[in-house]
Amino acid sequence: MPDQNNPRKKNPAQEQKDLDVAIGFLEGVVKRDPEYIEALQLLGDDYTRRGEYQSGLAVDERLATLRPHDPLVQYNLACSYSLLDQPEQAATALDHALDHGYRDFKWLARDPDLKKFRQHPLYEILQIKINKLKSEAT
Repeated sequence: MPDQNNPRKKNPAQEQKDLDVAIGFLEGVVKRDPEYIEALQLLGDDYTRRGEYQSGLAVDERLATLRPHDPLVQYNLACSYSLLDQPEQAATALDHALDHGYRDFKWLARDPDLKKFRQHPLYEILQIKINKLKSEAT
């Protein structure tokens, strides 16, 4: 039943169905054009929303090969590694994201995909770099 306070809000079953349709569509697009960056980005996000972290990681690794200097691609790769509890790889990808210009420090500090990684000692090491970049930006 729709939320009476928000008639546009879908129920979880409908959201899941819509997500399944979107993933199926995007998989077809990517099959036809394996280097379609925007479709890959959407597909990776949808896999993660569905909880298919390994599939999301595979897409993010493909994007990192196609766009190795894109800070958002590297950031999303770090998120995928974090979700799969691979802190060394998350640290490397996040370091590359920072080196290539990722600067959304507020989101980085609260992104739920990085929650596990932010509790790891390797994040503490990167926090020094993040703090330096923050101070340079002000």
